[in-house]
Parts: sequence; C-alpha cells; structure tokens
Amino acid sequence: MLEGVYCQGVYAPPTVRIVHSGHACNVEEERYTERVYTIREGETLELTCLVTGHPRPHIRWTKTAGSVSDRFQDTSVFNETLHIAKILRHQGGRYYCKAENGLGSPAIKSIRVDVYYLDDPVVTVHQSIGEAKEQFYYERTVFLRCVANSNPPVRYSWHRGRDVLSQGSDKGVEIYEPFFTQGETKILKLKNLRPKDYANYSCIASVRNVCGIPDRRVIFRLTNKTASPSIKLLVEDPIVVNPGQTVSLVCIATGGEPPPTLTWSSTSEKLPEKSVVKDGTLTLPAITSEDAGVYSCIASNNVGNPAKKSTTIIVRALKKGRFWITPDPYHNDDNIQIGREVKISCQVEATPPEELMFSWLKNGRALRSSERMVITQTDPDISPGTTNLDIIDLKFTDFGTYTCVASLRGGGIPEISIDVNISSTTVPPSLTVPRGKSPLVVREGETVELECLVSGKPKPIILWSRADKEVLMPDGSMQMESYDGVLRIVNVSREMTGSYRCQTSQYNGFNVKPREAVVELIVQYPPAVEPAWSEVRQGLNRPVAMSCRVLRAHPSRVLRYEWRLGSRLLHAGHFDTRDETEYTVRTLTREGYGEYTCDIINEAGAGRCTFLVTGKAFAPEFYYDTYSPLWQNRPRVYGFKLQWTQMNPDAVDRIMAYRLGIRQTGQQRWWEQEIPVEGPIQKGELITYNLTELIRPEAYEVRLTPITRFGEGDFTIRMVTYTRQNDCVSVFSGEFHCSFEEEPICMFTQDKNDNFDWTRQSAATRDTKYTPNTGPSGDHSGSKQGFYMYIETSRPRKEGEKARLLSPTFNVAPKNPYGITNPPAYCFGFYYHMYGKHIGTLNAFMKQKGQATSDASPVWSLTGNQGERWRQAKISIHPTSSFQVIFEGIRGPGIEGDIAIDDVTLEEGECPDPPSNRMY
Repeated sequence: MLEGVYCQGVYAPPTVRIVHSGHACNVEEERYTERVYTIREGETLELTCLVTGHPRPHIRWTKTAGSVSDRFQDTSVFNETLHIAKILRHQGGRYYCKAENGLGSPAIKSIRVDVYYLDDPVVTVHQSIGEAKEQFYYERTVFLRCVANSNPPVRYSWHRGRDVLSQGSDKGVEIYEPFFTQGETKILKLKNLRPKDYANYSCIASVRNVCGIPDRRVIFRLTNKTASPSIKLLVEDPIVVNPGQTVSLVCIATGGEPPPTLTWSSTSEKLPEKSVVKDGTLTLPAITSEDAGVYSCIASNNVGNPAKKSTTIIVRALKKGRFWITPDPYHNDDNIQIGREVKISCQVEATPPEELMFSWLKNGRALRSSERMVITQTDPDISPGTTNLDIIDLKFTDFGTYTCVASLRGGGIPEISIDVNISSTTVPPSLTVPRGKSPLVVREGETVELECLVSGKPKPIILWSRADKEVLMPDGSMQMESYDGVLRIVNVSREMTGSYRCQTSQYNGFNVKPREAVVELIVQYPPAVEPAWSEVRQGLNRPVAMSCRVLRAHPSRVLRYEWRLGSRLLHAGHFDTRDETEYTVRTLTREGYGEYTCDIINEAGAGRCTFLVTGKAFAPEFYYDTYSPLWQNRPRVYGFKLQWTQMNPDAVDRIMAYRLGIRQTGQQRWWEQEIPVEGPIQKGELITYNLTELIRPEAYEVRLTPITRFGEGDFTIRMVTYTRQNDCVSVFSGEFHCSFEEEPICMFTQDKNDNFDWTRQSAATRDTKYTPNTGPSGDHSGSKQGFYMYIETSRPRKEGEKARLLSPTFNVAPKNPYGITNPPAYCFGFYYHMYGKHIGTLNAFMKQKGQATSDASPVWSLTGNQGERWRQAKISIHPTSSFQVIFEGIRGPGIEGDIAIDDVTLEEGECPDPPSNRMY
C-alpha cells in the first residue's frame, strides 16, 4: 500500500562552509575565524563550497570584494568547486563563496589563499662612488647586492668558494641590511679588496623549505678584470631612410667583465614584430613610418649601471597637402577683385621638415618669383611647411590654374601637387539651412537627411558634429565629412536627438573664418514601459491588481492607454500628471484568467505591458538534503521514499492532489496516478510518498504535478537511481546506469591531465547568458530539470583543447578460476547531443588496468554538428581485465561547440542493435 507522510518546517536558509581538496601546503585558522590556505605557485587550487538549505541554494564564487571584474570564467567553477590549475602569484587573495535560496540572508564564507613562490636570485655589483669605473683595482671597496622575489620573505646567505661568510668572521667583510628592507640580509661589502677577495661568491636565497620550496642559488665570479659594460653604436644619429628600405643597427660591446648581454628597446615600448635581433644587430626590414622613433641598445652584466646608446630613425614622408586663399589682407572684402592683392598659401607635412622643397607652376609652366609674383618658401607667421604666392595688383591675365608642388630633397618620395584656380568666379563659401529643414521630426528607425546648402568656389568640404553636447556622431566619430552638405543617418535612434552643426573646414579654400549653421533633429519613439512581461498567479475569487508604468516617450504630451484581455477592450483613457496606469480585477473568475495587455500609445507607436494571469500552482521542490535515500529492500524490487515541499503553496487555490508520473528510463510509457492531499499545505511542509515495486536495478524518471481547481500546475522531474548503501552505482553487478542526476555523478571523475573539465548542468539552472544555437535545451528525457554532462566551449577555451571524464573502474570476474580465456562482452551505451556550427569531436575510449590514459584507443568517435536532438550510441566491447570508459570532448573552432552526454549504460552481453560509429 502506498502512503503519504507530512512534516513541518523543512524550508531552511542556507549555510555554507569551505573545504579544500587541492595541493595545500597548510591550512590554518586566523585569530578572527577566517581560514588561510597556503599553496605553492604552479599547483592546483581546489576549493569546495559545502552547503545546506532547502530549496537547494544557488552558489557563486567571487574574489576580493566580489566585483564584476573578479567573476570567474565558467570553466574554473565546477558545481560548488572552484578549480584553478597552475595557480599564479597574482591569483592569491580572499575568495568568497556565497549561497542563497531566497530564505533569510545569503550565507557567505571566505578563505584567504596565500600563494608561495621563490624566484632565482640576481647579484649586482657596484663600486664606491667616485672610484674607478673601468676596473676593480686593489684597495677599492665593492658591494655585492642579492635580490630575489618571494613569498614569504626570503632569507639570504653568502659564501666565498666553500666558506660561509658571516658578520665578524672576516675583517675585510661586512654583511648588512639596507634600511629599506624588512630584516632580510642581502648586501655583502668587501672593503679594500685583497687577493683572496677575487673568488666565486654564492648567494643562497631561502624561504626555509616552506611549501617544499627548495633554496635557490646564484654564483658571481669576482676578478681583477671585473668591469661594468661599455658599448658602441656603429650607426649615424639620426638615420634618415626611405620607406621600404631595410635598416640594420649594429651595437658592439667594447668592455665589461663578465661579457655583457646586449638587448634592444624602442620608444614604442616593444620592437616591431618584423624586427630581427642577432648578436647585437637589430634589423628592421621594409621599414614604414610607424617604425620611426628612438632605438636603444642596452648592455648589462650586473656590474655597475647598464650601458645605453641610442639613435633616432627618421622615415622620410610627404602627406596632407592643403591650400587656402587670402583675397586681400588690406581690405575687409572677401571677394577677389582686379587690382587687389591675392595670396595663395600651400601647406604640406614633411619628414624631415628641413628637406622640404616647393615649386610653383601657372597653367603647367614653371613660375619664378618677381616683383608682382612674390614666392616665399617659409612664413614665420603661419604653420611650418608652408609656401606663399603673393599676386600683387591682380590683372585679368593672372587668372588661371596655379599648382603648388612639394618634394623632398634627394628624391625617393613621390611629389605632392595641389591645383588652385583663380578666376573672377572664385568666391568665398557661404552656408545656410534650407527652409523647412530645421527642426526635422522623424520616427525612430527611419532614415533622415540633414541638409546644409553650401556655395563657394572652390566648393569647401563640410564637417558635421554634435552641437549641443560632447557626444559622438552616429558612426562613432567626433566629426563626419560631407562633400554635398548632406548628412544621411540610417536607422535613426532616440539617442540621436539634438542639435547638429555643419561648418566649413578650417582650410575651406579661403583664409576666412569657418562658416557654420545648426540643424535641430527630433526623434520620436514609442513609449518605453515596464513591466514588459509579468506572470501573476492568483486563486479564484481573489483580487488582481496590475500596473503599467511609462519610463520615457517622445512626444510625451499626448499619451493614452488601452487595457485588453485577449482582444477584448477592458478600459481606455488618457494620462494626466501620473506616469502609470492601473487595472484591478476585484474578484477573479475562470473567465478572468488569460493574457492582459496594456498599450501606452503616442504618435510614434505603442509600448506594451503584458500580464499572464494564471491559477497554476508553482512547481514542487524535491528534497535533496538527505544525501543517502532511505531504501526498503526486497529480493527483486526496491522502494524509494520521495520527499518534496511545495513552492509558494498559498499563491493560488489550495492544492487538492498531485499527479505522479513514473517511467523506467529509456521507456516511452508513463504510469500515472493521483496522490490526494487532505487539507491545506503549509509553506515548508515536507511531503513524503513511498514508491514501491521498483524493479532492481532499473532507474526511474519521476514527474510530480500539483493540481488545483484551475487545473495542472508546473511539474518537476527527478531521477530515482538504484544504489547499494552509499554507492550511487553498482560496480559491477551486471548492469550500470548513470543519468548524472545526483552530485557524485556516479563516481565519474575528471582527468587531471586534460585542458579543462566536463560540467554537470540542467536547462533549469543554465545561465541565462549562455551561448545560443548550441548545446541541449533539456536532458535526454526532455526534462528542463534533468541533468547531463557537457563541455563549455566559451572563452577562454581554445580550439583543440580537451576535456576527459573517467568512469569508475569495472571489475571483470573470470568464470574460469585460472584466468580469462574467452573475454566477456559488454554493451556500452550513451546518449549524445552535438548541436552547433563549431562542434568538435566526441571520443569514447576503453582503458584497461595498467594502461595509461594516453594509450587508450577510441572505441567510438564522431565529429561535427549532428543537429538539435539527442542520439544514442551503442558499442560492444571485450575487456580482458578491469577497465574504465572515458569520454573525451575536443573543442572545435568557435564558441558554438557545446557537446553533451547523458544516460550512460553498461550491460553484460553483445549489443542487440548494430554498433554506431564504431572505430575498428
């Protein structure tokens, strides 16, 4: 007989504690109850959040203060475990685990991770100030300084040959601590060098074997020839070259003992990618203007200060030619008139500027300076790189085309020529806005053309910019150019409302103040409202109130609203001074359930609030906190105690019954029955129902749906898997099945030698920001609550990276006590989901006892997109000893490459179906 049991008070706020399972050197409690977890750099950090609470809390790991920038990539968090392989020193700090389930305050625990490391020490050597720089003569004082980066603080010791040096052991030696260190001895002072001081000196850096970090040693040989480096550059300064040339900078060491190391640097922080450095020579092939700058050769041998020599590379270039006309500097008239003076100015940017040369042509013929045609190469009152042609007492015969030609002395760079027409029709620019073109009123999403009429000869370029505020133009720039005075904006948005300035460019053909005008743009858009969509659950005969609020709209003066249920108009009106409208159903009837909409309307369109009013009960929440379910064993069957609480039981009508559906995994047919409920259910009340007559060792899918007067509510699905005592699988009793519904995932483990891990997931808990167009929308059974394993291929994953999942070890019991003569057959099956345009490869391996994972051969393999559905694979295998099965997911070329597996089975005997994708 099936029976139900009810208990009180199961809802519980979350609690949390942190445990470690990585390579900790030490874990200790600080005075103020926080824990310190010490780990060596390069080891694996694993922190697990153990939580309790019902409903099951949601867990999030953050670092330091939990800022957005400190959120972890999904690939570093596996369920409740934070996993960082090969941890680096900068990844130390305080880690927080936060658990919340909507009851009470979130539970937060933190742990401080201290990463220990010790770098190789470096010895630098210096003489006393004012002493000889070339060599370390007798009766000179020398300082040897030893430095190593470390955590915890490092301790240093000095050796001369095999002898340990200590303070007071040698009158010619002082060992002391600089004032800027924290008690760590690092400087060895040799006073008035003696012959025996020329020897090998060892500096040993030690953190006293903390975390098993060994001591580090460096040796420096001091001789009577020890000297700081000196170098020489075998190049000119500066070096002037044409684009495309190959430049070689030769640097040689002229002194220094030990022989110095030569390196190159540039003003742009790093050398160009195409540069080649060999034996002190820096080669820059096919040089460009971007490669120009200062290049420095640096020699270092840890003695004295590094030597540095620099040279400047100048890449010859001509660019940006422009002109302007000054009609008459002595009159206010902007027009060109006969008998007046006209000045034509031509400007070019040149590198190097001292090589710039100009020449002038009139109608294609060379023009020389004269009393009436005065050519000046440079003018101190204007920008550099400028030439002027002054035409004094303009005559009719002076009308024509004048050409300014710029070149670099020595050639090799193409000339720049600029044509200027001088005629009686040459007039300065003018700028106006056509009538009716400002203000412009358009609707969001339309295409609009802002227009300024421009005249003048030569016709100037028009620059458009925002006039009312320092914001970007529609293309993302501060200015946009136009040659016809028209600015065209496609798909205009509300953010583009404002004033737009059109103006002639600074060099507008004339040396006159830029002309400008302003066009007003007004973008109308439908009201933005909230809530865009909301679900309202309410029982019969209760009131329902809905409210729709306007966030912004243009125009906002004339706003009206319309409330509807389906297509039926309920209420309409206009807004007064308020920014929201409400609609209330005083007593909800069956006809009152449905989709209510509120349209708020202006001239540009409508914004809509949608309310789904339903009497559906919320879903039940299965109780998972009992880690080991209670079993009722019989020889061929087993029972299971199903436990759940009801989410928000008072939100709608009283729950009268539950519809229980149960089916054997892999079967299509559901067996259903109703579980009656006597009396109202209290929030947090634990409901228990005994499932009996379950066939051992089959797994079952259980679906639970609450029923009210409204009808069926939201259902919840979970898996019931046969286990023995605390094991989640039977290994190996003739049949194995794993659907990954429980957190131990049937004793599957992650391979520690792959690139990343498989992740346990369900569609109900999947991140709303997940990559679309890839991965499953539910588990193999179609359940949103059911779990499966998948590889997450988003950043920082790279193409070709592998994730491997290892099954528990299955024992093969020989029927012949003297050994296996005929290997037994097993049918290995699973469901796979390979949907997405970047799908890589899924491999299945069989690894036998004593065999390395890397030596296992695939028994099944598939590559590429297989469509948006689950498929089944079955493979017959014939192990000769204890074995494991391994799933390997290989990341494809992009982020739409999530591969998933579910319902893994292993049965005795050959597969009844033909093998799929078998590797022979």
